[in-house]
Amino acid sequence: MADERTTLAHIAELAGVSVPTVSKALNGHRDVSARTREQIERIVVEQGYVRPVKTKPKPRRSTAALLDLVINELDSSWATEILTGTEEVAREHGMHLVLTAVHADPTPGKGWLESLAARGSRGVILVLSDLSTRQRTELDRLSIPYVLVDAVGRPDPAVPSVGATNWHGGYAAVQHLLSLGHKRISVIGGPEQLLCTKARVAGYRNALEVAGLPYDPRLVRYGDFRHEQGYLQTKALLELSTPPTAVFAGSDLQALGAYQALHEHRLRVPDDVSVVGFDDLPFAPWTAPPLTTVRQPLREMGALATRMLLSLIRGEKLAAPRAELATNLIVRGSTAPVRR
Repeated sequence: MADERTTLAHIAELAGVSVPTVSKALNGHRDVSARTREQIERIVVEQGYVRPVKTKPKPRRSTAALLDLVINELDSSWATEILTGTEEVAREHGMHLVLTAVHADPTPGKGWLESLAARGSRGVILVLSDLSTRQRTELDRLSIPYVLVDAVGRPDPAVPSVGATNWHGGYAAVQHLLSLGHKRISVIGGPEQLLCTKARVAGYRNALEVAGLPYDPRLVRYGDFRHEQGYLQTKALLELSTPPTAVFAGSDLQALGAYQALHEHRLRVPDDVSVVGFDDLPFAPWTAPPLTTVRQPLREMGALATRMLLSLIRGEKLAAPRAELATNLIVRGSTAPVRR
């Protein structure tokens, strides 16, 4: 037996009709007379003709080489470090990034999910940002995996996430200041609801407790991670009746703001007030004085989150859904023994 068209032509020749008439009769069209239909059906049986079964094409997964990266901001060295690590791994695997900045709102706005589905993005990395319940449900329905970096709140144990040892970083920073004789130590955190902020402040409190020092809530301030909040919160701390002799800032950018506030009050770093930052951004060694800070492996965090996401896209099971990379204290020139 040849192909379908040849077989239909043969049946048409035997029935003395056209090929379209045979096709109409076999497909149940009403514009074929009962006599002709009966004749065609008899020849079909005699010739043993079997119509080919047309299989339904399987739905194909998107082959777009796109990953979505949702981040709280794009205009800082902190964001650049995360992006660099993410982009390097994505490029190694032939993938490209689509960037979305959420700014004050932790969740991507209206239309983001629809755009993501339309462009066929294969997965999502969320940095200091989150998804609404509807967005999570829809990504799960579409089988689009996602990974959190520095989760906004405590992540669901089932959701893959990457973070740093923030508690240990806070503890190490304050322990260093305590070893220099400081007892009046302040902390400026990021947004109070963030998991990383809570962990760093908890490390601060625990270091004071181990040293036998009381916890003074007046020395604990919250803001965002930018220069301005470091500046404003340090100014407020300096107005206390007994100001701190050391400031532990929640970010290197906040530490720069603290430098400015101290300079305006004609206080020298570290002679009058010691300052410790957090992140170890590329500019930290080049400040005046060079900034003592807690190194957070931001580039490595972005890279690891991307590798985890690519594993999920390939259908592989992760060794563990939660990964925490180590922080470590980098001592430079912005800390010194307290002046007696």
